[in-house]
Amino acid sequence: MKKSIAIIWLIFLFTGVIGLFWYNDWVYSLPTPLPEKHQTVNLGEKINIKWRNKLSANKPTLIHFFNPDCPCSRFNIPHFKSLVKQYGDQVNFVIVPVTHRALKENEIQNKFGMDIPVLEDSDIARVCGVYSTPQAVILDTDHQLFYRGNYNKSRYCTDKKTEYAKIALDAMVNNNLTLVFDPIALKAYGCKLPLCNK
Repeated sequence: MKKSIAIIWLIFLFTGVIGLFWYNDWVYSLPTPLPEKHQTVNLGEKINIKWRNKLSANKPTLIHFFNPDCPCSRFNIPHFKSLVKQYGDQVNFVIVPVTHRALKENEIQNKFGMDIPVLEDSDIARVCGVYSTPQAVILDTDHQLFYRGNYNKSRYCTDKKTEYAKIALDAMVNNNLTLVFDPIALKAYGCKLPLCNK
């Protein structure tokens, strides 16, 4: 009798864990709802950001919007690091943490294991039209918005065919400024920013 109850209990727990995993995967596969007060920022618009850090003026810039409380942001860290390693000589990389928690620059850098500039200005997301994490924003050398969107169609950034941020970086460094992006690449997926009001 005790053995049967234990087996039923384990089956119940196992089913619950699988159900929770499936639900979370399903939720994050849906587009992030657009906040009511969201102001659209179109590709090609000039983005005015006061850079706190010294960045090379003759390089494009990838701004990584990161929320340490967002599972999608945490899953994206290895992929982001691979982009920094591949394009670090040709592109400026900046991390913008968007969270309610106060985090120090070195805490963010430690999460990534890299010495990347961190801009602690939540208004940058609004200026760039970002309302979810993780999101990549790529600005050309004139600070015009070239790309704003997803890193990958896969939540775990494992689909080589849909490495959208990498495709955009390739186009930017190869001066292919007429690249047409997949609509899924430009639609926001992931965690809604904690500072956006629905």
